[in-house]
Amino acid sequence: MTRKLGTRAVALMTALAIAAPAAMVATPASAFAFNDVRIEGAERIEAATILSFANIARGQEVPGGDLNEALQRLQNSGLFESVEVIPQGSTLVIRVSEYPTINQISIEGNKRINDEDLQAVIQSQARRVYQPSTALSDATAIAQAYAARGRLAARVDPRIIRRDGNRVDLVFEVSEGDVTEIERIGFTGNRAFSDRRLRQVLETKQAGILRTFIQADTFVPERIPFDEQLLTDFYRSRGYADFKVQAVAPEIVRERDAFYVTFNIQEGPQYRFGTVDTVSEIPGVDASAFSAQNRVRRGAVYNPAAIDNTIRRMETVAIEQGLDFVNIEPRVTRNPGSRTLDLTFALTRGPRVFVERIDIEGNTTTLDRVIRRQFRTVEGDPFNPREIRNSAERIRALGYFSDAQVETRQGSSEQQVIVDVNVEEQPTGSLSFGASYGQNAGVGFNAALNERNFLGRGQEVGVAVSTADGDRQAEVNFVEPYLLGRDLRWRFSGGYAETEQLNSKYDTRSAFIGTGLQFPVSQNGRLEVRYRLSRDTIFNVADGIPDDDEAVEPRSSSLIIDDEGARTTSALGYVYSYDSRITGLNPLTGYKLNFSQDFAGLGGDTKNVKTALLAGVESRAWREEVTLRAEFEAGAILSYDDSDTRIIDRYRNGTKIRGFEPNGIGPRDLRAENEDALGGNYFWVARAEAQFPLGLPEEYGISGGLFADVGSVWGLDNTTAYTPAGDAYEIDDGMKVRASVGASLFWTTPIGPLRFNFSHAVKQEDYDEEQNFDLTISTRF
Repeated sequence: MTRKLGTRAVALMTALAIAAPAAMVATPASAFAFNDVRIEGAERIEAATILSFANIARGQEVPGGDLNEALQRLQNSGLFESVEVIPQGSTLVIRVSEYPTINQISIEGNKRINDEDLQAVIQSQARRVYQPSTALSDATAIAQAYAARGRLAARVDPRIIRRDGNRVDLVFEVSEGDVTEIERIGFTGNRAFSDRRLRQVLETKQAGILRTFIQADTFVPERIPFDEQLLTDFYRSRGYADFKVQAVAPEIVRERDAFYVTFNIQEGPQYRFGTVDTVSEIPGVDASAFSAQNRVRRGAVYNPAAIDNTIRRMETVAIEQGLDFVNIEPRVTRNPGSRTLDLTFALTRGPRVFVERIDIEGNTTTLDRVIRRQFRTVEGDPFNPREIRNSAERIRALGYFSDAQVETRQGSSEQQVIVDVNVEEQPTGSLSFGASYGQNAGVGFNAALNERNFLGRGQEVGVAVSTADGDRQAEVNFVEPYLLGRDLRWRFSGGYAETEQLNSKYDTRSAFIGTGLQFPVSQNGRLEVRYRLSRDTIFNVADGIPDDDEAVEPRSSSLIIDDEGARTTSALGYVYSYDSRITGLNPLTGYKLNFSQDFAGLGGDTKNVKTALLAGVESRAWREEVTLRAEFEAGAILSYDDSDTRIIDRYRNGTKIRGFEPNGIGPRDLRAENEDALGGNYFWVARAEAQFPLGLPEEYGISGGLFADVGSVWGLDNTTAYTPAGDAYEIDDGMKVRASVGASLFWTTPIGPLRFNFSHAVKQEDYDEEQNFDLTISTRF
């Protein structure tokens, strides 16, 4: 029985196998013909739209593969959450489930970045169709916003909450994670400079004890190319012409909360300038006038800034001689054996190309003219690529823009170019609050509001208020850096100040207004002509006379009693300033010089001439690890027209000689009950200091210093004082030298660079007032 059943089954299967192909050829089982198409589930999307994606014709045979392709087209349209294509006899049913509409979008878990900033980076919008792919890309964009702030471990998950009416709430759940800090910055291949010195060059910093406030220690990949350029500029300005950054290797730790960044560099040898020549390859143009502008000296350390400075000077000569399209081409020949670079400045004829126009975009606040005046080239001038690059640097140096790109493209003809300037605005205002401490003044507070680009005009406006024990000041400033569209810096200032018995027995009140006009007189020098009008009052002088039955105060010097009252000063003056760092020809050493004179007597009650001098030098030594500074400062007030200087006008030390209190040195009335310091008509001081690392991690921003000061305050117009009984006596106003030594602690903090000075007077008079400690805001050289 079993054998018979098996034989019949095999015969049946064989018959089916033979019959099946014949049946498929005669009537294809996978082909359909539909007289009607029924769409189910569509609410917002029109039937015609669905049919256009399906592309199924009525009454025609449709192979099964075409139905599958129709299904794929509908799914890929991005309009539906699910799609079904169901043949039912002569009717094709297309059943769809539309994506819901976004009811609202919310972001949860974000604390470091507010909702407004995150909403700006996403594409999903309320009352629009929800798209999963768009929501995923939005989550990535939010994560990238956190990554730009150093939080690479941030995670963002999109979630939907179903609502009635086929609506959903879209929620982005943010897990911010910790800041991905730079734990360590290292270098390989550096021999001339230590890791510590190179880290000072970079914009990126290591995480330190102030990591909560400093964002430069977060890892931002976009900052690396800028750091590479800073390193390149640093080395090449010190003679390393072959320097290159071979690679930068950022390595993230397993916890994804810190990076180790290593710069692999190749220093190469240090070069000096060899022979320096100037040749002309333009017929009829003599090179001698151009050679006279050469500022590159044989034997000097190679520095691209020196070459650029010379080229700029030579280009000025070409303009003065009316020569257009002259290129100053620096040709450098390396001599590896002697480590020198022979330099030839070749005057060549450049192509006849003109500037057709300058287009400026992106400046939503800053006026066009503020940007345009940074160009020394105007429409119609010969095209100078070097000048365009210099203009781009001047635009960036304004500090008004987070990004400024200057590019050129061909104009309406081959002989014309268009300069495109694309900038991105950034905040230019600041509101700051601070505190200070002085051993005598105590704790003080200050606030300042500054705007560096007022109304987009490039003008500066500032208001500052400060108060301390016995000292109150308020001042307002306005600066127009380009008066009449020229390099004329006009300023106006006004202020009010009060002091109360600061190491003295009298109070002062001063109000002033001042103005000045500054302009360049050389490449590194500027001259300012200025005017100042002030009203200065000395009051509450301790004259030894009881007032309203109050106790009698110890009597002040008769010289101060005679100064009591108000006096108006109207002074016209000038100040010449020179700063070698403007051109940056020597990156290791900088010089500054200020010389000023003010002539009081153009009206008012004060008749004197005030002269001041300040000269200083700063240099780096010992592989640039140690900074050396030296300054000399002096001043003199000369009265005329039988007028005497008042104590409020004379020099009273201030912080000129460290180690002594304000009003702590100089001529003093020792026979007065208060033994008042009287100030002097003359002063001089020489200061020297060294700043050096203390071996602490540089990310702490702490360094040390040693200093020594020596100087004197002396000289009075009237040295005769009187006792209460009317007896006259003389006051010693001779020049007596004072000297002090001390140590400093420098600390760079988010509120500013702090300086702690610990001083000891090594030469002083018995009556001098010492000050062994003070805390100040460290000023730059």
